Amino acid sequence: MNYRFQNLLGAPYRGGNAIITQNTQLISPVGNRVSITDLVKSQTITLPVQSSSNIRRLAASPDGTFLLTVDENNRCHFINVPRRVVLHRITFKKSVNAIRFSPDGKFIAVATGKLVQIWRSPGFKKEYFAFELVRTLADCEDTVTALDWSLDCKYLLVGSKDLTARLFCVEKLQEGILNKPFLFLGHKDAVVGCFFGFDKKTNNVDKVYTIARDGYIFSWSYSGGNDDKFRENDEQDVEPPSPGTPERDGEGNLVGGSDSNVKKRKDFDGKDDTLGVKECYLHKGEWKLLRKDGFMQSQTKLTACDYHSLLDMVVVGFSNGVFGLYQMPDFVCIHLLSISREKITTAVFNEMGNWLTFGCAKLGQLLVWEWRSESYILKQQGHYFDVNCLAYSPDSQLLATGADDNKVKVWTVSSGFCFVTFSEHTNAVTALHFMSNNHCLLSASLDGTVRAWDLFRYRNFRTFTTPSSRQFVSLAADQSGEVICAGTLDSFEIFVWSMKTGRLLDVLSGHEGPVHGLMFSPTNAVLASSSWDKTVRLWDVFEGKGAVETFSHMHDVLTVVYRPDGRQLACSTLDGQINFWDPINGLLMYTIEGRRDIAGGRLMTDRRSAAKSSAGKCFTTLCYSADGSYILAGGSSKYICMYDIADQVLLRRFQITHNLSLDGVLDFLNSKKMTDAGPLDLIDDEDADTEEGVDKQVRGKLGYDLPGSMPNRGRPIIRTKCLRIAPTGRNFSAATTEGVLVYSIDDSFIFDPTDLDIDVTPEAVDEALNEDQPNRALILSLRLNEDSLIKKCIFAVSPLDIPAVASSIPCRYLQRLVEALADLLESCPHLEFILRWCQELCKAHGNSIQQNSRNLLPSLKSLQKAITRIHQELADTCSSNEYMLRYLCSTSNKKWTSQGDE
Repeated sequence: MNYRFQNLLGAPYRGGNAIITQNTQLISPVGNRVSITDLVKSQTITLPVQSSSNIRRLAASPDGTFLLTVDENNRCHFINVPRRVVLHRITFKKSVNAIRFSPDGKFIAVATGKLVQIWRSPGFKKEYFAFELVRTLADCEDTVTALDWSLDCKYLLVGSKDLTARLFCVEKLQEGILNKPFLFLGHKDAVVGCFFGFDKKTNNVDKVYTIARDGYIFSWSYSGGNDDKFRENDEQDVEPPSPGTPERDGEGNLVGGSDSNVKKRKDFDGKDDTLGVKECYLHKGEWKLLRKDGFMQSQTKLTACDYHSLLDMVVVGFSNGVFGLYQMPDFVCIHLLSISREKITTAVFNEMGNWLTFGCAKLGQLLVWEWRSESYILKQQGHYFDVNCLAYSPDSQLLATGADDNKVKVWTVSSGFCFVTFSEHTNAVTALHFMSNNHCLLSASLDGTVRAWDLFRYRNFRTFTTPSSRQFVSLAADQSGEVICAGTLDSFEIFVWSMKTGRLLDVLSGHEGPVHGLMFSPTNAVLASSSWDKTVRLWDVFEGKGAVETFSHMHDVLTVVYRPDGRQLACSTLDGQINFWDPINGLLMYTIEGRRDIAGGRLMTDRRSAAKSSAGKCFTTLCYSADGSYILAGGSSKYICMYDIADQVLLRRFQITHNLSLDGVLDFLNSKKMTDAGPLDLIDDEDADTEEGVDKQVRGKLGYDLPGSMPNRGRPIIRTKCLRIAPTGRNFSAATTEGVLVYSIDDSFIFDPTDLDIDVTPEAVDEALNEDQPNRALILSLRLNEDSLIKKCIFAVSPLDIPAVASSIPCRYLQRLVEALADLLESCPHLEFILRWCQELCKAHGNSIQQNSRNLLPSLKSLQKAITRIHQELADTCSSNEYMLRYLCSTSNKKWTSQGDE
């Protein structure tokens, strides 16, 4: 039950800016979550932090420790990235179009509407109000779109939709002197990006680049001039004293004895204004327009850009999918390539400038490209539409997903990377199944085919079809892998093929509705099928006798699953119930009423009240645990329910999302948005999609709306379409509207002692180790069930003492010890030592393991998964160095032979 969110797979990039920290960490928004990709290790993790809606803007501190996320509701999270926790929250009053940390990490510039607010950055310490507003810049006439800091953090460059860029001096000048921003004029469209250029020798600002949406870049140069000249100009800009202002003498001191009641104001850095005047004259220097260059992309808009100050290079992306890389200030085109035909929504350099990151929200694509070698570092693309089905491989290392975009993707669970995509299907993929050999994947589709995929050669080696076109919605294969069965949506039949020959063997008829559930018994050749005709049927496929048993229900049956031992059958019905049958005796064992458990979440178009929102809610997918003690159920709701089968009670309920950008998340709708004409949320009153940084015409609206209509404003409805628990039992995955959510058991946060007593303490474990009693220390750590202590005691055992210590372990602690060994194999370099432990445990407790195989099955599968992974890695290393080893061996033999002859 101790499952926690681990990762999010298959979710497309839906807009917002991507950033690269520490030169190799790619951070990108995925819905209301944040995904971090290690470009060197090829690993992807998703932070367990959720925003209230889809994330629009990201900003990272210079050292990559802190991360700022701003969602569509202008709610900002300040996240500690190493600890993966939210430290502070704040809500801005207006839409945030740009946000930027200062180079020293002390301040944050936020563009909220027409204003630019400068906040003091929070730290690790607990504070009552972490965000402190230092200054507000309100000179822009329209929405601010771009920000950039100077290296000394004294100047801020601001671009906006009023066709100008402004240079602000952040630090306060002498009291009474007007701090007027310098205006960069001449653009004919909104400014998309503005950047400082620096002198590489002195690190002083010597140029500015402003880039507009119409595809033009202006290069501005700075000449400092004489400071005395600017001081004379400043004296002319002195404001007259306001009434009530204390008089000052020629040296600026207060006249009279009232100075004790006058508080000294502090400047931007917390220093006294009376201590000295800041020499800030960059915004009053002489700026000249050096050149005006056009990117020459007709009938397109510039949508994304970035600048690398060390290389003096600019990268731009356009609405037609073309990007360009230019060397400044001479405006030399290095690359001009096309990624797709859709708008590029983000383009960014990494710290060294050798990698370019591009994102396309319309396609859900995110890629990293090295421009020098012209090669891809990363090219990941999620499913464009909802994920319909998923399947775990027998060793739990791979996860296959199928979606409405006609594609099948195979992911590595540990890294979160997709390594192969099959796109031969011409319609939505509805069912997946892994064969027992772990190298073959089956997929069923609405295009009327069932395809078999070879995961070694990545090709479709077998295609199963029917005499007339059918739409398949369910799929099953027997344990031997010789027989393939698929249920149809339109003809209500079950087709049976031979895996070896690909021939159609039989057609099972009898159902009077779509066959949405299909599964073979794990122990025999009996096939169970569920249909909308309110029945579950058992078929003897090999004997060809038709339906052996029929279980009738009061409502439509939506899915059916077998318990891993084959002695129980579970099915869900349209009225929200889960029925458990004894397939051998044909008796109803238990019934769980789950309608109230799955209830929750109202659609914007619902006319029912909150009290009646459970009507129509039901479970559409079920999955047994590895030991068969509990069952997971999900369906048309934001919840996944976990039930104890023996007691028929709800153990836990997982809420899959808190994203208000999806429909069906809120339990109670806001009554002030309800009118006689309908909900206000159904009115599309936002700006044009091309005006926004996040493309609204991305997934969700497609498939939910008719042309010319605006129901639901294109918001996808939250639901769970498929649930699968890994054979090891360590994690489970859910195919939801947001993507594939992976939940895992994290032992590092769980303290669950199995046999606790007053003398069982960590101190007692250390005492036993000091007294050279490794067997007693190991048993005490197993009783405490603390992962760190168990691993410490395992390594404390001498290799010569492993047989004696392994034989002294009580059988009730075997499962926990095997789990610890499986975890060590994932990260421990002492391979021989751990394998010796496994070997001795099998020798000493072989009979007990065989007798309790059902309880130990998840742990043993985890161990097998780890050993298989290590075997594959070593096999690849050995095979790639086979001839080198042969050469070295033959060379050494020749050397000894020559020495013997001499």
